[in-house]
Amino acid sequence: MTVNINATVTFSEATQDFSKLAKLAEEKGHVTVLQNGRPKLLIIDLDTEPQIEMSEDEKFEFVAARILREHRAAFEELAK
Repeated sequence: MTVNINATVTFSEATQDFSKLAKLAEEKGHVTVLQNGRPKLLIIDLDTEPQIEMSEDEKFEFVAARILREHRAAFEELAK
């Protein structure tokens, strides 16, 4: 993903003025939040960019991580 310099804010700006961040995301489709000069977060307006492009492997890893996180205690019990 390329970073649009006109749609970036620093982490401190994002935490200080969320309404500005939300408006910028509505205007640009998404906003990249920088922390220490590097992209850290991506804020997406789901009305203008409803789909996040992921490969099938990325989708699988995302879902697997969520399942593991939500059911960690059960998996740890089964591993005994």
